[in-house]
Amino acid sequence: MSSWGYRHLIRPLLFQFQPETMHTAAMTLSRMAGRPPLNWLTRSLFGTHDTKHAVTVFRLTFPNRIGLAAGFDKDGTAWRGLANLGFGHLEIGTVTPRPQSGNPKPRNFRLPIQNALINRMGFPGVGAEAVLKNLPAPGAPRKFVLGINIGKNKTTPLEAAADDYTSLVKSFAPVADYLAVNISSPNTEGLRRLQGRNFLDELLRAIISTRDAESVRLNRRLPLLVKLAPDLTDAELDDALSVMLDRGVDGVIATNTTIGRAGVENDPGSNETGGLSGRPLREHATRMIEKIVARSQERLPVIGVGGIDSVESAQEKLDAGAALIQVYTGLIYQGPGLIKRLVSGVN
Repeated sequence: MSSWGYRHLIRPLLFQFQPETMHTAAMTLSRMAGRPPLNWLTRSLFGTHDTKHAVTVFRLTFPNRIGLAAGFDKDGTAWRGLANLGFGHLEIGTVTPRPQSGNPKPRNFRLPIQNALINRMGFPGVGAEAVLKNLPAPGAPRKFVLGINIGKNKTTPLEAAADDYTSLVKSFAPVADYLAVNISSPNTEGLRRLQGRNFLDELLRAIISTRDAESVRLNRRLPLLVKLAPDLTDAELDDALSVMLDRGVDGVIATNTTIGRAGVENDPGSNETGGLSGRPLREHATRMIEKIVARSQERLPVIGVGGIDSVESAQEKLDAGAALIQVYTGLIYQGPGLIKRLVSGVN
């Protein structure tokens, strides 16, 4: 199916249904794409096996620069099928220690004219214990890099957030290639306060101490990344980067969704609360990457996220200094063929 065919034939049919209904259907199809005979067909249509695109970041070897952002496969149930689409890495989650239902429905909204989404999901998921059962066993051969995005439960006070994050580090250290600390979702009340200097310093001190102990126990290095919001002021960004550099964080994911509404102000859907993603975030996320690279003096490798739905927008993130990129909303609007186009199209 060509890009034109997806956008003009398939997508109009899919968009007749509510976004969360279609996401559930997409997850079902992704699980099916990981099992015979659809696994072979999926790899044939969408996969890429060209090893010339491999790149080393965080001392990990990625088959290519294109990854799936957290939020799509929250519970790790569809990684087999998603890997067949050609991703170099998959980020599962956000995973919380205990199961939780997330925010009330409806909580996901399309803004089709702007190729955007607004969501206020609130980390719904089955919890760490159940997610672990869904993931590949430690040491099992894989052709992709596996990241686990971790977050605190809604009912956990900020003062106790470190307990949630450190428990997740212990749970997923044996199976993850890297861990991503989500402190920037706008949909868990108060979470973004953890990006402030004092909260962040205390939190990272605990997380990295636990990560280091797990690395010794497992006799392997476990990179730790932090996912930041695009809405930080320059002063707030400087504070966060200073703490991350002091504590020895391995990299940054830039960025999460935005609470701003630039570019969608005239869309009736813009009145919904939640985080905005997709094309309107493109320029803002790119500027954040440039700032992080410059202000960290290139000491913090960046995974660029936000508004990537074409080779041009992907290359823009890499030219801004990102080492890797991730997609989510662009996949919804452009279809599964987007991954192969990005892998072969970026430099």
